[in-house]
Amino acid sequence: MTGPPAAAPLERPALAVSDGFSSTRMMEVELTEPLPAVSYDGLHHRAWILARLHNEPVGACIIQLAERGLTPGQLGARLWPELSEPVTIRFVQAGRPRPAMLTGSGLASDPAAWPFLLRRREVLDAAPFISVVVCTRDRVAELESCLRHLDRQDYPAFEVVVVDNAPTSDAIRVLVEARQSRINYRYVVEPRGGLSWARNAGVAAASGEIVACLDDDEEPDPYWLAGLATGFARGDDIGCVTGIIVPARLDTQVEWWFEAAGGHSKGRGFTSAIFSRHGPQSPLFPLPPFGAGGNMAFRREALSRIGGFDVALGTGTPARAAEDTLALTLVLLAGYRIAYEPAALMRHYHYQDIDSLGRQMHGYGVGLTAYYAALLRHRPDVFPALLRLLPAAVGYMRGGTDTGTVPRVLAAELKRRQRRGMLAGPVAYSESVFRQARIAAKVRR
Repeated sequence: MTGPPAAAPLERPALAVSDGFSSTRMMEVELTEPLPAVSYDGLHHRAWILARLHNEPVGACIIQLAERGLTPGQLGARLWPELSEPVTIRFVQAGRPRPAMLTGSGLASDPAAWPFLLRRREVLDAAPFISVVVCTRDRVAELESCLRHLDRQDYPAFEVVVVDNAPTSDAIRVLVEARQSRINYRYVVEPRGGLSWARNAGVAAASGEIVACLDDDEEPDPYWLAGLATGFARGDDIGCVTGIIVPARLDTQVEWWFEAAGGHSKGRGFTSAIFSRHGPQSPLFPLPPFGAGGNMAFRREALSRIGGFDVALGTGTPARAAEDTLALTLVLLAGYRIAYEPAALMRHYHYQDIDSLGRQMHGYGVGLTAYYAALLRHRPDVFPALLRLLPAAVGYMRGGTDTGTVPRVLAAELKRRQRRGMLAGPVAYSESVFRQARIAAKVRR
């Protein structure tokens, strides 16, 4: 995507990678099957493990790896302290005895009577048609990987609309038109640079009454669309469904720091939730977020009611971000509910270098206060409610982002970058509004 000039590199000591850091091994474990032995390869000193229970994601665990490796029984003993609570809850809900431990043989239960699988089958039997919108700009390799994962979706009725945003070549068009797949891929060009312009073009071209969005640097889980459909099946007033975003890799210390500080899910976790304008948290204070733009789907009627994505927000504008946050908030204020479904799982490739992370945190700061400027522009009636939330907002600005395990000197710089971004956000949004208006006027001519 096109955008404003890049921010200056971080003013910091050389802290890109600390001595002794090693990349993290990424694994998945199905708890109802015999657990694997984990060998030590000399390269990875820790493992990030996604745990599933009858295919449902129930938690992520980080374990240290030693030279002797782990037997299946030892792996189960390491995982159980973190997984016992969510696993026990699901066994109780299924009317099954509580498991006392996780052995190397896995957990015994009948998949034919398991509620999560039964519900998924019901949803797939009446699967709504979903249009998947992927926006991209000159990133052929990333898009090709994303489309390969969409090919593997275990879902019966969907299409993929690829929006080529202000392209500088025909490489994306060639890639999309050359695909041989059971899936209907369609190619759309949006000449106006900016993620919101591209998303709105994708929505306009989509055939489905449900429109899902993901980024071109992501890998959707095979059951991603099934998870989204499960969320919409919770009620006709579900205007949007979001899902969890987990790391696709943790190869560098910067990726590790970002995920340890909350990643894209910011602690939302593996428990389903429903949000409305009445709670459980204010739609005007989306921290932790109701979801993120890399993993969300809307009913077309809900998007139409809020006027689509604000083209003055998002990647490729001076405001840098927050088009997703504003859309989620406006959907809640319009009377719809949002369903958060961890089973709609997405993997994301985080930034790998410290300067990119610094620019990201600065952009988040700009986007946060630009979001509030945009919210007041769209819904001036919420001003009194925003005043009541001011103490919480001041507390957040004082604390800044949760920097997790980031070294103290670098954490302080990241917080400064985010705060500077917050101060710039309202002006950036105003500038973006005028800029996008001029762009729209040129198109009308």
